[in-house]
Amino acid sequence: MLITVAEQRVKEDSAVPERKHGMALVFTGDIWIKQFLRQRVVRPHEHFTVRGVFSSLTSREIALNQHHPLKWSSTRNSVKRSRSVRAAAANKSDSPGRTEYSPLEPVETTEGKITRLLAANERLLARITKLEKVVKDFRAENMGYLKDFNLVEQATSKRTDDSSVLETTTSPVVVDNMSLGTFPSTTQEANQIPSQLAGVEWPSQSDEIPFWKRKHKTTFHEVISSVSDNSGPVVKIEADRNPSYIVHVTAEMAPVAKVGGLGDVVTGLGRACLERGHKVLVMLPFYDCIDTQEVEDLTEAESFSSFHRGSWLPVKMFSGKVAGVPVLLVRTQEEFFKGVYQFDEVEAYLFFSRACLERMQVTGDQPDIIHIHEWHISILAMLYWDIYHHLSLKKPRIVLTIHNMEHYGECRVEQIDICGLDGSTYSTIDRAVDERTIGHNPERLSLLKGGIVFSNAVTTVSPTYADETLCSGWMANTLLKHRSKYTGILNGIDTKLWDPSNDPCLPMQYNAQNLFGKLVCKKYVQLGLGLDADNLLEDGSVLYKRKQTPLVICITRLVAQKGIHLIRHAISNIRERGAQFVLLGTAPDPRVQAEFEQMSQKFQKSKNIRLMNFYSEDLAHMLYAAGDIVLVPSMFEPCGLTQMIGMRYGAIPVVRRTGGLADTVFDVDDKRHKNKGNGFVFDGITEESLDTALNRALSYYHERREWWEDLTSCVMKLDHSWNKSAERYVELYNSVRVQ
Repeated sequence: MLITVAEQRVKEDSAVPERKHGMALVFTGDIWIKQFLRQRVVRPHEHFTVRGVFSSLTSREIALNQHHPLKWSSTRNSVKRSRSVRAAAANKSDSPGRTEYSPLEPVETTEGKITRLLAANERLLARITKLEKVVKDFRAENMGYLKDFNLVEQATSKRTDDSSVLETTTSPVVVDNMSLGTFPSTTQEANQIPSQLAGVEWPSQSDEIPFWKRKHKTTFHEVISSVSDNSGPVVKIEADRNPSYIVHVTAEMAPVAKVGGLGDVVTGLGRACLERGHKVLVMLPFYDCIDTQEVEDLTEAESFSSFHRGSWLPVKMFSGKVAGVPVLLVRTQEEFFKGVYQFDEVEAYLFFSRACLERMQVTGDQPDIIHIHEWHISILAMLYWDIYHHLSLKKPRIVLTIHNMEHYGECRVEQIDICGLDGSTYSTIDRAVDERTIGHNPERLSLLKGGIVFSNAVTTVSPTYADETLCSGWMANTLLKHRSKYTGILNGIDTKLWDPSNDPCLPMQYNAQNLFGKLVCKKYVQLGLGLDADNLLEDGSVLYKRKQTPLVICITRLVAQKGIHLIRHAISNIRERGAQFVLLGTAPDPRVQAEFEQMSQKFQKSKNIRLMNFYSEDLAHMLYAAGDIVLVPSMFEPCGLTQMIGMRYGAIPVVRRTGGLADTVFDVDDKRHKNKGNGFVFDGITEESLDTALNRALSYYHERREWWEDLTSCVMKLDHSWNKSAERYVELYNSVRVQ
C-alpha cells in the first residue's frame, strides 16, 4: 500500500478520500492520515511508504501509535520541530546554498528561548530540592542500618561487572561473590579440613557425660578479661565527660543467675557503661544455685542488719566480679534465695530491696542512679522516697526498666507492711492499687505500678513495645499519665559474652569471614544429640553447594507468651519437611512441662527432633552456633535477645512481627525494607501464618545455598551491641541525676 502525504498543511475539516481495496491513496495532510489510520488497523507486518512530513516514520511506528493520540501527536510535533530547525538554519544569511523556505512554525525568538530555559531550570531546581528531602528522610529513618550495611556498599564497590553480584528478585540483600570464600574454596584448603578437625573430640549420644557438661578450659570472666572482641571492626568508645555512679538492683545477672533476658541485659548494659567510663555496681541475691567459680575475686564484705517483719535480720555482703562487672551478693540466714524464683518471691524481694537501701545507708554509699529492674525491685522506689530519702540518702535518683509488662507484682496490702511501709497508704488509684481489683474484697496492689509512679524515669526494652503498652492492658492508663517519663530503649547483646570467635563453649570458633567452624559446631551438636550429621569431608572444595540438612533451633521459656501452640506445630512441620529441630527450654507450669517431656520421649529415637526440657547456658551457646535458623514465634515480645544472639552466631531468624522483634528483624522479601532484610517475618497467630515464613526459610536454604551463606555472613556483621543502647541510657541518666 502506498500512502503519499503532501508537504503543505490542509484544513482540519478536509474530507478523507474514499478507500478502495488494493488502491494507493494520496493524502495532502497529516489530518487525513490520522483519520485514515483510525478507520483501518495497521498491523506491524504491513509495509507502507510514507512521504512528506511523516517520511521518517516506519510502518511499525504507525501501527504502534495509531491508538495512542498523545504518542502520535508527540511524534508529529517532533517531526515538525525538526523541519522548523532545518528551515531556520537554511534562512541564515551566511548559510551556503540558502533557499527560500516558509517554515511550518514561527522560529522561536531569543527572548522566548531564554524564558523557556529559565522555566525549565526552575522545574529542575524544584525537582532537586524534592529529591534531597527524600534522601534526607530516608537517611533519618534508616541511619542505624545504613551503618550496619556498609558491608553492602563495600561489596558493591569491589564489583568489576554485573556478574559479581548475586542477583535476586526475592531479596534485597546485595552481596559480592568474593564473600563466598568463607568456606574452603580450593583443593588445597579442602585438603586441610582433616587436620583442622583432628583436634575436635566428637561426642556421641551414648556418652556418659553429655557434651555440654564437659569441662571448659576458661570461664566467662576469664574470657572477658583476657580476650578482645575480634569478630568485627574495632569501634573505639570514648569515655563520657561527666561519668555517673550507677547501681543496678536486680533479680538476675548472666551468666551466674539467669532465667530469661533480664540477666543478659543487666550484664550487657553494666559492661557497656563501664567501657564508657562510668562506675557500675550490681546488687544481686546470693542464690544457692550460683556457681562461685564464675564470680571472680569473691570475698566477704560488709555485715549489717535490715528490717523485716518487725525485727532486724543479719545480712552479709560478698563482693566480686561477674563478667568484668563489680557485684555485691546479698545473703541472709533466712532461706529466701534457694534458687532463682524458687521461693516466696514477694516476701523475698521485699526483704532484698530494703537490704540494698540499708547497705547504702550504713556505708554512706550514694550513687547517682539506682537502676531497678522489673516488679521484683519496684518496691525499692517506694522505700527510697518514703523512708531513706528522708534519712541520709539524698543524691540517688531512681530509674525503672520494665522487661515484661505481663508481670505486675501483685500483692496484698498487708504484705507491704513486712518491709516497714504502711501498705494502706498505697491503696489508691494514683499510687499502687491494682485497678483490676477495685471493688473486690480485698483490693490488691501492684508493685510494678508503684514503681512506675515513684520512679524518676521509666523505660521498657524496645520502642515498638513501648507503643504497644500505651495502647493495651490495664497498665496503659498509668503509663499514659506518666507518659513524659516513659520511653522505649532497644536492648543490645554483650558481643564479648556472645562471640563465636572467642566462645569457650564451642568445639571450633569462627567468624563472619570464615564460617567453616559453624559447620563443625553443627556436626558436633548433631552427633551429640543423636541426629543425622552432615559430612564435612564430602566435596570439601564447594561445601556451600553440597546437600545439608537445615537445623532449626528454639531456645525459649515454654509459656503462652512465647507461642507454645506454634512451637508444637513447627515440630511436626519441620519433621515432615525433612529438616531438624532442637528445643531448649523449661515450662514453669508443671502441666506444660509434663506435656513436652512426654513429647521428648516420643522423639527420643528420631533422627530429626530433640526436645531438651531444661536450660543450660553452655548448651545454648552451642545451639546458637549449630543452628541454621532460630525460631521466635512469640505472641508478644518486649524485646527478645534470642533473635539478636542467633544472628550474632549466624542463625537466620524466623519471627512474628511484634515488639522488639519488629525493631530488629526485617523480612528479606519485604520491599519496604530494602537492604535491611535479615530474616523471615510473619504477622498472624495461626499455624498457617507461621508456615508462610518457616517454609520460605527452609526452601531458600535448599534452593539458594550461596545466597544463604552470604546472608549468614551479613547478619553476623550487624551491630546489635550495647554501644547504641548504652548511649541512650546515659542520656536518660543525665536527664534525671542531681548535677
